[in-house]
Amino acid sequence: MAFSPSSAPGLFPLLVAVIVILQLQSYETEAGGLALPLRTRKLQSLSIPQQPNKLRFHRNVSLTVTLAVGTPPQNVTMVLDTGSELSWLLCDNGSLSKFRPTASSSYTPIPCSSPTCKSQTRDLPNLSTCDSATHNCHVSLSYADASTAEGTLVSDLFLVGSQPARRTAFGCMSSAFSAAAGDTTAAGMLGMNRGALSFIAQTNTPRFSYCISDRDAGVLLLGTANLLHLNYTPLVQISLPLPYFDRVAYSVQLETIRVGAKTLPIPKSVLLPDHTGAGQTMVDSGTQFSFLLGQAYEILKDEFLRQTKGVLTPEPGYVFQGAFDMCFRATDVAAAAAVRRIPAVVLGFQGAEVAVDGERLLYHVEGERRGNNEGVWCFTFGNSDLVPMEAYVIGHHHQQNVWVEYDLQNNRVGFAPVRCDLASRKLGVML
Repeated sequence: MAFSPSSAPGLFPLLVAVIVILQLQSYETEAGGLALPLRTRKLQSLSIPQQPNKLRFHRNVSLTVTLAVGTPPQNVTMVLDTGSELSWLLCDNGSLSKFRPTASSSYTPIPCSSPTCKSQTRDLPNLSTCDSATHNCHVSLSYADASTAEGTLVSDLFLVGSQPARRTAFGCMSSAFSAAAGDTTAAGMLGMNRGALSFIAQTNTPRFSYCISDRDAGVLLLGTANLLHLNYTPLVQISLPLPYFDRVAYSVQLETIRVGAKTLPIPKSVLLPDHTGAGQTMVDSGTQFSFLLGQAYEILKDEFLRQTKGVLTPEPGYVFQGAFDMCFRATDVAAAAAVRRIPAVVLGFQGAEVAVDGERLLYHVEGERRGNNEGVWCFTFGNSDLVPMEAYVIGHHHQQNVWVEYDLQNNRVGFAPVRCDLASRKLGVML
C-alpha cells in the first residue's frame, strides 16, 4: 500500500516502476526463522484501467514479494505492505500475469454467512457486503488518492519459501483502478499490519523483520534471528475507535526531530495524536518516502535550508509529486559532493531513533534538467498537509540499511543501523 486504507491516508501500491523482488528460495536461520533474499529490478508494465485526473502523488518504488498461491501453485508478485490489512490479488482466469481462480483446485469463495465475512472484516475501510447473485462476501478498498479495488473475499493456499502452505483469506479483485501514472507486473498486495485478516495474523507470525540495502538488495525474515541488538520503541495503543487513528497500523510515538546537532523546537503537542487520532506516526513499508504534518515539516524545512545554505542551491517553485516542495538544482558531481556535507535528520522515539543521512535525504528527479547540465534533487521528507493525510509516516526509503523488526508478541518495533549485505550474510543469504 502506502498507508492503511482504514485511516483515510492511503495510496495504491501496485503502480510502480522499480521494485524489490523476493526470490522464492529461502534459508532457515539458527533461531528457526525463515530468511528470504530481496532483489531489485525494473519490470515491464501491464495494462490496468486508470481513473484520470485523480493523482495527488505516487511512488515509483515499492517492496514486493513473490510467492505461490493455489493448487497447483501459481507464482504471483505482491506489494509487501506493513500499512495494510487485507491481502488481495487481481484475478483473471485468462491472464498468466494475474491469479487464475479456475486453475486452482483449493480456491474457495467465502460466503456472506461465514464468520470471516461477518466479523473479521470489521477493521477494513469499507464494510463488506453480500453479493445478491452469488451470496459470496464482497469487499472493496479505497485510498486517499482515489484508487480503488473490489472483488470477492476468498481463501486459498499460500506458500512462502519452505514453510507449509497455509489457507489464507484474501480479496480476489475483479477490478482495480489506480491514480498513479505507471504500473507493473505486481498482481496485488500482501497485507502485513495487525488486523485480523492480515497475512501476519492469519499465519500466526509473531515476529518479522527486514533490511533494505542501498545496493538494491536486502532480506526479509519471518520469525526470529537473534542477529543484532535492536533498540525498541513501544507500539502506541488506542482502544477507542477514532476517525483518523489506524488501530492496526504499526504506530509509534515520534518525540523529537534533530537536524545535525540541533533539536527542532517542535511543540510536543504537534507530535502527539489529537482527540480525533490525527497525528499518529506509522512505520510503513508500503510508502517510499516519509511525511510530516505541516507544522513540524515547516520547522524542519527552515532548519535544513539554514544548515545547507551555500551547500545546496534551492529550486524555488518546484514541487515534486505534489508533496515535496524543498528541491534543489545541481550537477551530478555537485550533488555527490553535497550529500557528504549535508546534516543528518534524526527521528527520535522512546527508546530508539532512526538517522537519515547522505543520499537518503535527496532524491534525483528523473527527466528534470536545468541549465549548465544541472538536475533537480528533492528533500525526501514530504508535507502531509499537501497530500493530504492526517499522519506522520516513515517510509521504506528512510529504512535503508536499518534492520526493522515488527514484534507483535511484545507490541514493539525495533531498529538497528546495519549494513544489510553483512547482516544478510550472517543469515546465510548472499546479496
